[in-house]
Amino acid sequence: MCPPEGPIDPAVEAEILERWSKNPMLKPRIEKVVVNCCVGKSGEPLEKAMKILEELTGQKPCIRKAKKTIRGFGIRKGEPIACVVTLRKQKALEFLKKALAAVENKVKASSFDEHGNFSFGIKEHIEIPGTKYKPELGIIGMDICVSLERPGYRVKRRKRCRAKVGRKHLLTREEGMVFAKHELGVEIV
Repeated sequence: MCPPEGPIDPAVEAEILERWSKNPMLKPRIEKVVVNCCVGKSGEPLEKAMKILEELTGQKPCIRKAKKTIRGFGIRKGEPIACVVTLRKQKALEFLKKALAAVENKVKASSFDEHGNFSFGIKEHIEIPGTKYKPELGIIGMDICVSLERPGYRVKRRKRCRAKVGRKHLLTREEGMVFAKHELGVEIV
């Protein structure tokens, strides 16, 4: 059965907020924000995209290569075609607030996955507040993926005594929506 696509029910929202106030270990937080920019070709367009991403995020982007050859797009396997930046902690929150302002603080309900993570896209990077257009670099679009987690998720990443996160402690889609609405000021459409 598919989850409902619309905004969250107010009764469920109130119940989730009450649970978080009683137990702070249940309140989610932003684990990371991944900014992905795929230009589809190597060379000058990729270099320009990397400069733009570095200016926006303050971090050096990492290059991603094509996984397979696609003749229709003129892409060869192993050719660098995209750049990615992963932001964490305070940098992630600051960039996310600016990026959400570019989409008018609106995110579709269908953008949330079953674990509360969400993604959205920006068609032109100059929509982000405080960004100036530079003719020598051009305009690029980007995808922004936000990963949420609860305290205690470290057990699945640590090296020693790695374990699964219990089913009751996993973040749900509704909790991700409530977090985005109350902590980030996002309007869910």
